[in-house]
Amino acid sequence: MSVIDKLVAAVTPPESEEARVEARKKAEAVATPGSWLSEILRHHRKIEALFDAVKIAETPAGRQRAQKDLALLLTAHSIAEEAAVYPALAADKQVAHAELAYQEQSAAKMEMGLLERLDPMSQDYLDKLEHIRGAVTHHIYSEEGTWFLQLAEDVGPDEQERITSRYREEFERYTHGAA
Repeated sequence: MSVIDKLVAAVTPPESEEARVEARKKAEAVATPGSWLSEILRHHRKIEALFDAVKIAETPAGRQRAQKDLALLLTAHSIAEEAAVYPALAADKQVAHAELAYQEQSAAKMEMGLLERLDPMSQDYLDKLEHIRGAVTHHIYSEEGTWFLQLAEDVGPDEQERITSRYREEFERYTHGAA
């Protein structure tokens, strides 16, 4: 982790695990089966599990394989959100949230690319992985805790269906059903 990364982490402590659990519960209560929000929540849980899989892998090949799985899901998920959900956020007068979300996901993609260049069994690798996990975890908390709840409450059934269809379309386009 760079000096700047350490400074930012020290100045902006992450939300508590309790706050994240509460945000997830609220989002799950709002999500209807098969909706864009339920799909996103499922992907968020899978992303969290894949971060764990990368960290606990015991061999370089195992860690690289888990990292590729994580990168595939993160990228497909972010592309789908960027194409379907963030424009809906902007249309719902959450322009600042949409712009911040794009920036955060762009940074995560770049950091994942930098992670690929490190020795997968090194401490630098693990530090970078945890830095990325922290940023992604905070991003998920923002989405689940406020942004997406507001969007789900504000838009009608036709817009809900439009968001769901676009999210699935973009996710499938990127993964070709592999994730």
